[in-house]
Amino acid sequence: MLVKQMSVFVENTTGRLADLTKILAENDIDIKASTIADTVDFGILRCIVEDPEKATRILKENGFTASITEVIAVSVEHKPGGYHKIMALLAEAHIGVDYIYSAINSDEGEAVIIMKMEDPKKAIEVLTNNGVKLFCMKDLAK
Repeated sequence: MLVKQMSVFVENTTGRLADLTKILAENDIDIKASTIADTVDFGILRCIVEDPEKATRILKENGFTASITEVIAVSVEHKPGGYHKIMALLAEAHIGVDYIYSAINSDEGEAVIIMKMEDPKKAIEVLTNNGVKLFCMKDLAK
């Protein structure tokens, strides 16, 4: 249940993110989930797209630095303690979380979070053994 995430270095200049999203739009690539972490000179756009290999290739052809990493997409109940349930399971298994962001699509009563962690295979095992729903790419691409 690993999902491929595209990471793109984006210069902190006015319009650069618009350049990136225009390229994706012109190539019929939809961003399903995203986050940006920034520094003074650049940001890192992390996003889920339906075809990360194609998107990465196209962005590289247009002068962007892009790569693919594997993340996990997890269902979180929309209620107090829903998020904590996931974090507690990972903490009990001694699995560190590098970062988290939310996805746009969700079914009623659940949210989707994207997580990058130290040991994704162990995390998948722990979460699925505890009844946590994980999403694959085709689930997110709806």
